[in-house]
Formats: sequence, C-alpha cells, structure tokens
Amino acid sequence: MKTEILGVQFDNLTQREAAQRGAELLAEDQFHYVVTPNPEFLLAAERDREFMDVLNGADLVLPDGIGVVYSAKILGTPLKERVPGIEFAEAMLACLNGRKGRLYLLGAKPGVAQEAGRRILERYPDIVLCGTHDGYFKDDEAVLLEVAAAQPDLLFVCLGAPKQEKWMARWGRHTGARLAIGLGGCLDVFAGNVERAPESWQKLGLEWAYRLKKEPKRIGRMAKLPLVLVKAAGERVKGGKD
Repeated sequence: MKTEILGVQFDNLTQREAAQRGAELLAEDQFHYVVTPNPEFLLAAERDREFMDVLNGADLVLPDGIGVVYSAKILGTPLKERVPGIEFAEAMLACLNGRKGRLYLLGAKPGVAQEAGRRILERYPDIVLCGTHDGYFKDDEAVLLEVAAAQPDLLFVCLGAPKQEKWMARWGRHTGARLAIGLGGCLDVFAGNVERAPESWQKLGLEWAYRLKKEPKRIGRMAKLPLVLVKAAGERVKGGKD
C-alpha cells in the first residue's frame, strides 16, 4: 500500500515489514533498488522531475525522516512508522549473513568504505565483502565495471541524494546485484566516524536534533523540515477545498 506525500509514493510499512520485503527482494534473481527519502528529498524532488520519477520507480520507498512521518499525519494519511535507512541496512546485512552473500560498499571519503566493511564483517562474519570504492569518482562506467566484476548480491550506494538514487536507477541493473540501497552517510556510521543518537532520542523522533547538537553546521539542512510540514499543511488545506 502506497501513501503519497508531496508527490512521492511511500510504502506504508513497519520496520519489520520493510525488512521482510527487503529479504524477499534480496532472494529474487533480478535487480531491485530501495530509496529512503527524508524531507530534503521531498523538496529536491519538487524541483527535479527526474529525481521524483527515480524515487517513485524504486521497489521500496521508505520514510527515513521524522519530518516525512509528521507530514503524512498532517495530510491525514499517517504512515505506520519511520523506517530509518540504517535500520533497514542492518536488517539486510543480517539477511545477507544468513545467505552467506556478497556485499559491495560504494561511497563516502577514501578509506571510509574499507573501514565500514571491516567493522561489518566483525559483526556479520559470513558475509563476503567483495569490494569497496569511495564516492569521489567522475567515471560512472569505470566504477560500474568494477562493481559488476565483484558480483555483489547487496550493494550499498552512499553518494548523497540525488546522485545515489539516479546512479542506482541508471546503472543498478548492470551491476549484477539483487538489491541496491541508497544510504547517504551511513558508511560513516558503520565506520565509526559518526555516532548515532542514543536510543531514547531515536524513540522520540529526535535523532535529527541530536545530530544538530553534534554538528551545528547542519542548521541550514535542518531548517528544511518545517518547510516540508508547511507544504504538507498547504496540501491538506488545498485538498479540503477541492
């Protein structure tokens, strides 16, 4: 079941349901990609039709940001819950470990993907880390050939939005991967460079506030959250008048 929020069609799933669906996609012998939009995505997609189409063309569209969940409530079409990209990624790693599958990490600064991979293998020893590549590249096709040669089952694409989503939509099926996930800065979390908010903050939907506390320079990005809520309220009012 889909829930539309400012033009983006979200899958209305719990974290557990999303993990189950992800496992099904990972088991299929064909390519799928997953996107995890937050409020910034919604604003960017309004201005970028290609980005909007790529988001809506994904096999799973998961609400990563609490602003998305609040917007859905304002619109009168509430989502079951927030599904953070990193939580979904963890679920897919556990699934891949059970399958003894192959993982490729693409993105972040040089050295980050390697460290993220090392730490992932400490926790999921049956995963085969078949390759890594940083996100600082200009030749998409050259990187594609490297990824395809590694023959991954699961591919984390961490290039930032909208680059990572457009990359998956254009090149993903040629990588040979079964499942690709756009995960933004998650490799820095897996590598230990960025600390997630304490669980108490996460449960209150305040992970964004914790990150702002740690990184005040993010204030410009965080200011987009209320703008999305205002837009959602405007859509609700407009809908009521139609």
